[in-house]
Amino acid sequence: MTRRYPARFIVLTVLIVLLLLIVAPLLVVALNAVKSPADYASNGPLSIPKSLHWSGIVDFWQRVDFSRKLLNSFVTSAVVAVLAVVLSVFNAYALGIGRVRGRVWFLVFFLVANLLPQEVLVYPLYYLSKSLHLYDSLLSIIIIFTVIQSAFGTYLLSSVYAEFPTELLDAAEVDGAGRWRTLWGVVVPVSRPTLAVLFTFFFIWTWNEFFLPLIFLISNDNQTVPVALGVLQGDRQMDATTTSASALIGILPAMLFFLIFQRTLTRGITAGAIK
Repeated sequence: MTRRYPARFIVLTVLIVLLLLIVAPLLVVALNAVKSPADYASNGPLSIPKSLHWSGIVDFWQRVDFSRKLLNSFVTSAVVAVLAVVLSVFNAYALGIGRVRGRVWFLVFFLVANLLPQEVLVYPLYYLSKSLHLYDSLLSIIIIFTVIQSAFGTYLLSSVYAEFPTELLDAAEVDGAGRWRTLWGVVVPVSRPTLAVLFTFFFIWTWNEFFLPLIFLISNDNQTVPVALGVLQGDRQMDATTTSASALIGILPAMLFFLIFQRTLTRGITAGAIK
């Protein structure tokens, strides 16, 4: 037992150092977000604020109509996460359990779709959205990211469903359950932890997307949080405290969502490891 303590101490020290390296930039941003411009100019970015100054946060919130941007990001991310999970389940059920013909080629297609950079997709998606009169609407972003996220979800779930216990499927068939009932009564409940992990990742990934929303959402009322942050931070009229406030407010929603669903992620990953 005595030999283990030095190793544990070293591992704990390394983890604490890594945690400080990750948290330190966030703390600096939070400190500068509640400073006055004069305090920032006189004492620098690493000093403790003499008093809490909320004008930077209020100014940023009002300047970009952040409530609207927050709603746009939340609606887009939530709808994409739900639709992408459902579409992934349907595709993976057919490929992993249904064993359709050309299963390998379908999986290769989904893998290649995941590897394509978004820059390659910009022009064809832009042309299609213009042709369908979906340009500059949240619906266009929802459709695009639903397809992109479900490609990854299909590839992941197909490998999971390929190893699905055949005893459960045989028992459902003996009970007279059809494919639809087997999917919703057996497959989905058993794979619920994995689906919860996918939902969480899809939500966070969609929330953090910047490139495609920047191109497809040109109206101020349709912009999401990352686009609003990127556009506003290029404004020369913003001081350092307002910039820090914008960064802090932009990060907080995703962090809160991750903390709320942290237990779901842990359970899902643990359940997948046990299986």
